[in-house]
Formats: sequence, C-alpha cells, structure tokens
Amino acid sequence: MSFRLSQRSRERLKGVHPDLVAVVEAATLLTPVDFMITEGLRTPARQAELVRTGASRTLNSRHLTGHAVDVAAWIDGGVRWDWPLYPRIAEAFKAAAKDRDVALIWGGDWPRLRDGPHFELDRRAYP
Repeated sequence: MSFRLSQRSRERLKGVHPDLVAVVEAATLLTPVDFMITEGLRTPARQAELVRTGASRTLNSRHLTGHAVDVAAWIDGGVRWDWPLYPRIAEAFKAAAKDRDVALIWGGDWPRLRDGPHFELDRRAYP
C-alpha cells in the first residue's frame, strides 16, 4: 500500500534538506502506516519554546538547520501516538534512506529519551 503526502505535510517540508525530503517522499510509498509531517524546519524561537515547555531538551536541534522532521501516524482520519506504529513507519524511512544512500537516524533507536516520531540526517554525513 502506498500513501501520499498532504499539502499540509508538503508545506511543513519547506526548508528541509532535499535528501531528507526525498526520503520522506519515498517512505510514503513503502510504509504500511500512513503518516503526516508535523514539523520540519524550526526557528530558534520555536525551539526555545519547545525546550521551555519540556517538549524538547536541546537548543541545538537538527530542526533548526532543516536536517530533521517529525511525523505522526495518521489512522482513520486522526493522529495516533501508539508506540507500535512508529517502528513500522521507521522501517519505511530506513529502507528509503538506504535506497538513496542517505545517512538517517531514527529517534526511536536512541538509547535514552527515545523519540519515535523523529528522523534526522546523520551529523557525520550532513554537518
């Protein structure tokens, strides 16, 4: 099954690195779970707000440079945050990244503070 990015998701990809956009677009064709983009490029003010509210723990986010996106599972017309959905989305992202030789990191693989909706370009390949 393949899905399409909504216009809203496409708007949220503005300013995101083209390699990551290509991975997102390819992942929509591979994923068994539909998803939407919730955030891409962030301003420093937005990042500071997220830190202030506890939604983020860093002022040095990859979102600030367009090297990260956050997704949300989209099931039956609504957002779902159930953890088992996100590894399934991540499999599609990882396959799409591998097919394009893009170094991708999934926040769900982090040993601490796992972040299932978060995908970013690896700093070693994309400083």
